[in-house]
Amino acid sequence: MEEKKFDYNSIIGFGLLFVIFIWWAYTNQPTPEELEAQKKAETEQLQKEAETTANTASFNNNSETTIPATDSLSLAKAKSALGAFAASATLTNAETVLENDVLKLTISNKGGQIKEALIKSHVTYDSLPLYMIKDNNASFNINFGTTDNRTLNTKDLLFEPTLTKNGEEQILSMKLKVSSSQFLEYSYIIKPGAYMVDFNMRSQGLNTTINSSQPVTLDWSLDGYRHEKSIRYENQQTEMYYEKEDEKIDYLSVGGEDDAEESDVNWVAFKQHFFSTILISEQGFDNAKLDSKTLTQDEETDTFTKAFSLKTPLALEGGEIDYNMNWYIGPNDYQILKKYDRNIKEVVNLGWGIFGFINRVVFVPVFNLLQGFIGNYGLIIILLTIVVRIFMSPLVYKSYLSSAKMKVLKPEMEEINKRLPGKENAMKRQQETMALQSKAGVSPLAGCIPAVLQMPVFFALFRFFPSNIDLRQKGFLWAEDLSAYDSVFELPFHIPMYGSHISLFPILASIAIFFYMRMSQSQQMNMQQPTQEGMPDMQKMMKMMMYFSPVMMLIFFNMYASSLSLYYFVSNLLTITIMLVIKNYIIDEDKIHAKIQANKLKPKKEGKFKKRLNEAMKQAQEQQAQQKKKK
Repeated sequence: MEEKKFDYNSIIGFGLLFVIFIWWAYTNQPTPEELEAQKKAETEQLQKEAETTANTASFNNNSETTIPATDSLSLAKAKSALGAFAASATLTNAETVLENDVLKLTISNKGGQIKEALIKSHVTYDSLPLYMIKDNNASFNINFGTTDNRTLNTKDLLFEPTLTKNGEEQILSMKLKVSSSQFLEYSYIIKPGAYMVDFNMRSQGLNTTINSSQPVTLDWSLDGYRHEKSIRYENQQTEMYYEKEDEKIDYLSVGGEDDAEESDVNWVAFKQHFFSTILISEQGFDNAKLDSKTLTQDEETDTFTKAFSLKTPLALEGGEIDYNMNWYIGPNDYQILKKYDRNIKEVVNLGWGIFGFINRVVFVPVFNLLQGFIGNYGLIIILLTIVVRIFMSPLVYKSYLSSAKMKVLKPEMEEINKRLPGKENAMKRQQETMALQSKAGVSPLAGCIPAVLQMPVFFALFRFFPSNIDLRQKGFLWAEDLSAYDSVFELPFHIPMYGSHISLFPILASIAIFFYMRMSQSQQMNMQQPTQEGMPDMQKMMKMMMYFSPVMMLIFFNMYASSLSLYYFVSNLLTITIMLVIKNYIIDEDKIHAKIQANKLKPKKEGKFKKRLNEAMKQAQEQQAQQKKKK
């Protein structure tokens, strides 16, 4: 039998393999940094799974679903920092979505406030989702003191969410708890198809926790995102509105910085050009500190228009908070806003006084009527312009008729000037001129009054088109958006007040207004009496205006809504056409001259005012003659 011997080579081989394995294990173990990164990744994964569970919590009709939370800190450790509200620290910072077909709200557990507000029915100028609130641009906070000498902010505390459904209404209860029977609750209720969200704040059992001797203050702030093509033009239409108890609407200055302190405020609107975030309170705010400042510095890169803030003390009832409120987060659409019985339709700037009245009573209904059967908004503007010009044509006719009458009388008025020259005959010259006009049945004011009557319409439409959200992102010809400027050429440089682009509609409008003013200049000069000694030459001033007005329109309207420039272009073309028709086919100067001569032969009954005016001029003339004799 052969005796087995040790295989020393095998032993040495196994020994070398063991040494190699130990060396490999040692050199490939994770570093402390890698261990920390691995631990962090595992933690983030757990948090993500928790948030996913919270956000995807399902609910049935009239059934209650409490969104789960994870305990991140021990209650004992939080007690020293938060006192009675230490239970807040055991919750998870998750989010809950309330959504209908036009609005999507994302509510954060932290602060119980709206973290994201998406208007689903509209997009930005560059076709991105339109957010009113996103990426911490807004804050809603209640600052209060506690009976154990702490000062807390709700924006730093975690609320416990409970989502329910009542029919088609979604209801989210956010509770900042001391215990199951002691809490501060925010309640959000969203309804189908509505931009208005019911929002209630109430506390229960906190009268012994909240220090009522210290002010409980509501702070709401928002930085307005840019949504439109021109941030400068958008900023000019962005301002803070508010309603006082007497239903008087007021607003902060649109330019630079402004602030105000008002009592008995019903609602506050952070109004941007076409969209608003409005906080409405049934109880009102006793003392509201309002602030607005412009954030826009660089038109090319800035993403914010203005910063708004509201700070107001909340009144306690029996030591408790109890406010019934609403959020409106949506478009500045006059037809939508006027459905709510809270006067918030006034955030749509249709003009003040008579201008707003004309827009509400005339132009809004007419525009809506045309919109009902015409889909092209450029054609709607043209048809609306035609309607306006047809209704204003009698005033144009009256003005032109008065001009023609003055033109016929002009040779006789010049004869009076030649017969009575010099400053010493100024009174007598004026007296004879007025007597001539009276006998002929002509008044210089007859031509001015029609022009004055057209001014309210001019200013009303100046407010109507830029405020009309129906024109937003609606194209016509080369204009992609009738609510923004119509750029046809981008300049490689920026011109102050003009911009870095060339808009075509303002150029066409400026050309049209130049020819209109050129035509009307001769008409207006007929209305002017011959230039007298010591008086300014009105003809020179009117010539200056003929060149100055089109240039100003060209500069300022380059950044304005193309719908407004389109209206002025079409309006001036129609006015020129109407004037040509009146001049060539309606007005007969020979007939006017014959009628004036006939009027001169008729006895004129002198009115009381005219009689007193003539007596005053006669006395002034006599005094002037006496002073001349004394000299």
